[in-house]
Amino acid sequence: MIDFLIGLTAILGTCITYVFSLYVHKRWNVTITAPVIISTVLIICVLLIFQIPYETYMLGGQWIDHLLGPAVVALAYPLYMQRHTLRELLIPLLVGTSLGAVVGISSGVLMAKWAGFEESIIYALTPKSVTTPVAMAVTENLGGIIPLAAVFVMFAGIGGVLIHNLVFRLFRLDHYLGRGVGMGSASHAIGTATLMEDSQLAGSVSTVAMVISAVVVSVIAPALIFLLL
Repeated sequence: MIDFLIGLTAILGTCITYVFSLYVHKRWNVTITAPVIISTVLIICVLLIFQIPYETYMLGGQWIDHLLGPAVVALAYPLYMQRHTLRELLIPLLVGTSLGAVVGISSGVLMAKWAGFEESIIYALTPKSVTTPVAMAVTENLGGIIPLAAVFVMFAGIGGVLIHNLVFRLFRLDHYLGRGVGMGSASHAIGTATLMEDSQLAGSVSTVAMVISAVVVSVIAPALIFLLL
């Protein structure tokens, strides 16, 4: 009964925090006020201030975590709406996303190797740019630290949300195809959801790129790790 009440409190607290974050984002619509960033920071602060163990929070948080799969599947709706356009872009999508997957893995692995990280940490860093379930499966297969893989995935997603507008302006990425492939390849579902707010077409491209990237990373990660380490 106590676990149930703790879990319910965690769920309600998370939902209230996210609703508040949405309000803040609508009031001050800038990158740093993205709901996923504000709500994440607020929840971490509450856990630290009140010294609540992560395991206690996850009594309720795990049920929200289970909704990640259906949330990703829900992205299929705009994908269906843009299916004719996406069919014409299949080859550029495949090539661009595959190159993005290679660059994403190689850059992370080489930088971590240069910094002197242990191999178990490098393995966890390898699939940082794909969605959490896939990243955890790839990390387990490589022999990395699975919980750490989830942390790196979150950093990649939030990082994409924070700097994507700057990157788009810096490299003059005005076309929906470039923006969609970039966000889907680098920042998975978090980046895709953010991009969907600006353009449904770019968000649909990002959805396809996210799926292709997950498949490509799953296949090439072991081979790249073997070549780079």
